[in-house]
Amino acid sequence: MPDLLIELFSEEIPARMQAQAAEQLRKLVTDALVERGLLYEGAKAFVTPRRLALAVHGLPGRQADQREEKKGPRVGAPEGAIAGFLKSAGLASIDQATVQSDPKKGDFYVAVVEKAGRPTPEVIAEIIPAIIRSFPWPKSMRWGAGSLRWVRPLHSIVATFGAEGDEPEVVRFEVDGIVSSNVTYGHRFLAPAPITVKRLDDWMAKLEAAKVVVDRDRRKDIILNDAKDLALASGLELVEDEGLLDEVAGLVEWPVVLMGSFEERFLDIPDEVIRATIRANQKCFVLKNPKTGRLANRFLLISNLVASDGGAAIVAGNERVIRARLSDAKFFWDTDRVNGLESRMPKFQSITFHEKLGSQAERIERIVRLAREIAPRVGAEPALAEDAATFCKADLLTEVVGEFPELQGLMGRYYAQGEGLAPEVAAACEEHYKPQGPGDRVPTAPVSIAVALADKIDTLEAFWGIEEKPTGSKDPYALRRSALGVIRTILENGLRLHLVDLFDAACDYRLSQIASRPSEGSDSSDLRLVVKAVGKVSATFAGRHVASHAIELLAFFADRLKVHLREHGARHDLVDAVFALEGQDDLFLLVDRMTALARFLDTEDGRTLLAGYRRAVNILRIEEKKDGRAFTGPTNSTLFKEPAEDHLADAIEQVKSRVAAAVAKEDFEAAMTALADLRAPVDAFFDAVTVNDPDPALRENRLKLLDEIRAATHGIADFDRIGG
Repeated sequence: MPDLLIELFSEEIPARMQAQAAEQLRKLVTDALVERGLLYEGAKAFVTPRRLALAVHGLPGRQADQREEKKGPRVGAPEGAIAGFLKSAGLASIDQATVQSDPKKGDFYVAVVEKAGRPTPEVIAEIIPAIIRSFPWPKSMRWGAGSLRWVRPLHSIVATFGAEGDEPEVVRFEVDGIVSSNVTYGHRFLAPAPITVKRLDDWMAKLEAAKVVVDRDRRKDIILNDAKDLALASGLELVEDEGLLDEVAGLVEWPVVLMGSFEERFLDIPDEVIRATIRANQKCFVLKNPKTGRLANRFLLISNLVASDGGAAIVAGNERVIRARLSDAKFFWDTDRVNGLESRMPKFQSITFHEKLGSQAERIERIVRLAREIAPRVGAEPALAEDAATFCKADLLTEVVGEFPELQGLMGRYYAQGEGLAPEVAAACEEHYKPQGPGDRVPTAPVSIAVALADKIDTLEAFWGIEEKPTGSKDPYALRRSALGVIRTILENGLRLHLVDLFDAACDYRLSQIASRPSEGSDSSDLRLVVKAVGKVSATFAGRHVASHAIELLAFFADRLKVHLREHGARHDLVDAVFALEGQDDLFLLVDRMTALARFLDTEDGRTLLAGYRRAVNILRIEEKKDGRAFTGPTNSTLFKEPAEDHLADAIEQVKSRVAAAVAKEDFEAAMTALADLRAPVDAFFDAVTVNDPDPALRENRLKLLDEIRAATHGIADFDRIGG
């Protein structure tokens, strides 16, 4: 079957756009082909800095013929309806239509429209220009006097179609004066002459000979392998960087790896700063000395050509730029160390964190107070947590972080170490930002944990307090990520924290700052009105008064916890079932309880008891709706007429007592074992007892007994919320 080859040859395509553009070209073309009845066997897209290409394999030579019946108006319909039918069906007169009868609707016209399939090249010639003209580049440009917009000036289009062994035909079309052909061009400098190509294998081979590696993954492999080999030859190791590898593979069509060097004096700069400098400015890889574990004064650059001087001039040019950039970095590093962290703290007073939340200095003050409160709960020394929280944001005002924002936190650690601060404080300056994504590690040192939790909890409470919550599509302050960071830190460190208490404390700290702000010329009554307007609206949680939005924030955490656990294969309905119980804000304990519940429900006892519970609750709901009242215990034992009633009542009392004792000890496995003892009495009760007895007193007592089943299970979870 024939194959299609498309190549769009242009000026250099930005590396960041290439992978997405290749995928979009593949999808747009293949979707358009399938939509027109042209099914294919396979398709692969290619992209280099100067060309976007697609090969589609196994296309038919033409579309299949189509036969379609179009139902028209009834016989005797108005002339306007008949005229519209004739036009849509492509008929010259109504005599060309047939008449069909329907027992209900009577006679009506039917047109049989037969459409011959078109040759595939003809269809392609219609598809490709439309795709080129509407291609969704993130940014595009127009050049010359034409109207076409493309990422960079488009020079030529290759479009060939044909079966293997045959001479492919050129699919003829024109886009803004550019006529399709079978001619492409090789490497800009090494082989710029025109090349006539046929199909995919011929195109790839001829471009390879013209110093163009068209497969992006193969260019990446060449760069990576040659870089490793060159590093090994010098007794060094390549510091791999997948992001940089992706980028440089989009900058070259014929990758050549060269090694350069810089002065050893620059190795006084932290490795991360050297790497960021070289990466950001010259897109070069750094090398590591395996003996010391630190960077070597060497780097690898990726050239796009084979130079006649072996690349000496290219290396020298890169060395000049890197030397200048490293000189700047060393100046920043030295300047930052002269001006210590503490000297920067007053500047935060003039930097606004958020117009409704005050300055960065106020935010740091809140983090300090919250970190000190959290510290003893996570095994940290409060004084160390206070010091770490005080300086954790100081590096944001340093020269190095100003130049390389991605080094925030890490540079704080270096500066804290250089000033002789406690190791725990230095570590917390870096680690309090973690985790910054699903694959990032969580802090494990107690002081780091205290500051990390304080930072994230303050952020969450503050934005909830001013009604700046995430929506379905927007989360500008990354509050979902902050909540997930708190969840992971708690669970992975096995921490026992009551979140609502911490949310409430954060609220108190924030509101106390508002109350203490100067009135800026207003009298004291105006200030009191402001504080009252933003003051704490209390609600009750587990018998204590807390900020109402703290409970809303806990519900947000429940949703985030469900997402987190679902990604690890857990059932989200069990999170709802456990969270529904009063006072559940200890995430570690909640997950422990949920895990035990999941194991129990996977047993025969668990499944049978759940079925019995649902039967009991369904009866209760029906009868309560019928009577317009709830049937709640206690039951009257003198009204028990069947042994099964006595046995169930005794079992419920024993189970409730055992479950309560086990839950108090946080032994949820024992609680589930106790709950399993309800299975047999519940089954026996439903086998032997008619709940809706004609005697009203017996009926009411038995309904109350069903409610006792519900009460017994609620010591573990809200079984109403369990699905399945």
